[in-house]
Amino acid sequence: MAKILIIDDEKGIRRTLREILEYEGYDVTEAVDGIEGLNEIKLNEYNVVFLDIKMPRMDGMEVLEQVNKIKPDLPIIMISGHGDMDTAVNAVKKGAFDYIAKPPDLNRLLITVRNALEKSTLITETKVLKTQINKVTRDIIGKSSQIKHIKDTIDRVAPTDARVLITGKNGTGKELVARWVHEKSNRCEGPMVEVNCAAIPSELIESELFGHEKGSFTSAHKQRIGKFEQANGGTLFLDEIGDMSLSAQAKVLRALQENRITRVGGDKEIPVNVRIVAATNKDLKAEIADKKFREDLYHRIAVILLHVPSLDDRKEDIPLLAEIFVGEICMEYGMKVKTITPKAISALQSMHWSGNVRELHNVLERLVILSNKEITDSDVRKYVIPSNAQVTNGFNFDSHTKFQEFKDYAERSFLEHKLKKNNWNVSKTSEEIDIQRSHLYSKMEKFNLKREK
Repeated sequence: MAKILIIDDEKGIRRTLREILEYEGYDVTEAVDGIEGLNEIKLNEYNVVFLDIKMPRMDGMEVLEQVNKIKPDLPIIMISGHGDMDTAVNAVKKGAFDYIAKPPDLNRLLITVRNALEKSTLITETKVLKTQINKVTRDIIGKSSQIKHIKDTIDRVAPTDARVLITGKNGTGKELVARWVHEKSNRCEGPMVEVNCAAIPSELIESELFGHEKGSFTSAHKQRIGKFEQANGGTLFLDEIGDMSLSAQAKVLRALQENRITRVGGDKEIPVNVRIVAATNKDLKAEIADKKFREDLYHRIAVILLHVPSLDDRKEDIPLLAEIFVGEICMEYGMKVKTITPKAISALQSMHWSGNVRELHNVLERLVILSNKEITDSDVRKYVIPSNAQVTNGFNFDSHTKFQEFKDYAERSFLEHKLKKNNWNVSKTSEEIDIQRSHLYSKMEKFNLKREK
């Protein structure tokens, strides 16, 4: 139920407005002057305010000025006598939503209230959408050289209109990179429209991209505006472009060459102004060799190449990713933020991440839910290693697909065992295992080996 505040020193006007508004189902509160009304606005939330212009102690124009400072989105409808019309018009120029004359006309009053409520609802929805957008467009997390290179390249490329091709395996964060290219571009105020080319059947992809006219095919019951037109003035993100049909590729190429599109079943050319950012997990040059992707389209979209590395190629970023993800997941579930032990981090770093950052996030969500006050390496062994993994003498061989990964894991485990045995005495340990202390210090830094406090 919408809440409406009436601020007027005339009891008869307040009563008349209350009767009309309550009959329409609104929740109505009254204030007898400007000071009382301003206090109500400060202490409570209202959807619309009726505000008289001439009142004792504080007049309507003063109240309007104060409200614009503390709640600028609150719709204010000025109530004006015949002699106050010029003032009422001036109030609208200073931010009031509208004005009505005394005595109020019923139809005019109700229409004005409905319009003010629609504005209030739109403002609220816009704020929610902006919040959701901000949540999606998170920072690109990592301190590795690969991530620094991606961020530097985005900063250089984004302000231009150069087309960008983002490559990388599933789950590495290609969509996030695309969003930052848009966010840092001169088109950031325009739309960013996404198309997952792999999720749309080949017979519908052209309609999805270019739209169609009513009656152009059996199920075309009305005109449809395609993604190119929706993205006009902004960015069109073609995700998994390697899965696009050759027929659609030809039309996309033509659209990029001419900056015009034609809807399916239509003959009118429609000018479009979009920046193309594309992404794929496929080797497009191999696809070209197999005649599954057009070479001329590749050269059109691959002006700037950005490769997003797999998580296995930047395991030094796992501690930071884990810290941020655990904090976010705990907040989302309303939990006290859990800590993750260095051993647990090391266990995560020793694993093979075929699903990349997306898989890491899912694993950490599982660990947050199932662990106690902190996430330990035993939690990782218990809840992360698959039950059907090949385990021998407590070691999960399926967690490593590369020989170097196994060597690192074995070396780290050996050094940790020897350091613990010697109570973390580096000199004694280096002597026992016959390596120089400086070399042992380097290994300890590499594997993040520290005595737990």
